[in-house]
Amino acid sequence: MNSHFLQSMVVGLLACGLLAACGKDPQPAEPRPQQAGQPMSPAETAARLAAARGAALRGDQAAVQEQMEAMQEDFRKSIRLADPSRRVDREQARAAARTVPGVRSVVWLDHENLFATVESADARSFQTIDRICVALEPLGDTLGVVVNLQNSSARNSDELATLSRNCQLAPGERALLSRERKIDVVDAETRAQHKANQQLSEQSPEELERQAESLRILEQSTPSVHD
Repeated sequence: MNSHFLQSMVVGLLACGLLAACGKDPQPAEPRPQQAGQPMSPAETAARLAAARGAALRGDQAAVQEQMEAMQEDFRKSIRLADPSRRVDREQARAAARTVPGVRSVVWLDHENLFATVESADARSFQTIDRICVALEPLGDTLGVVVNLQNSSARNSDELATLSRNCQLAPGERALLSRERKIDVVDAETRAQHKANQQLSEQSPEELERQAESLRILEQSTPSVHD
């Protein structure tokens, strides 16, 4: 078997592999929620202004109005201002959110905060929030919606912590004029301190004594500010 034949076989196998890979249908990307809070694009704004100017010269007032409204919409989203005229319908939103995999129950805490319980720790994720937000988009402006998730099968205080995010913003960001609502009864700092105290209480007296001795040695070896 000569080298030319081997090379031909390798090329043939690679070609078959590529054809097989190409023959597979690619998995469609999961829809992502709309995004707000990004600066207005100078190029896009200039293009809209040029389009509006051209429409005005043609006497097409409808096209001028369309471009001006589009710029207003871009500005509104850039400053993270929810559209009060397009508030998401509450009952329709509850029904839509319940169709998302992993969601057990859905209630509104107020006009902005949607609270949902999920069936597992895995379902308590930003991916689930994304899916809920995408399901709500046909119902109105989701910039006015904060989704809060809580694991209904939590086994400890950490798993019980609520995961929250505005539909169109990054974690921790709030829409303009939005008031942050405290969902958890026990805040994260208190839970962290409780865990630290728990770990400390589980240590043996010997371990505690060793830590205390190490601290005394460190204090004795550290120069005083008056030295």
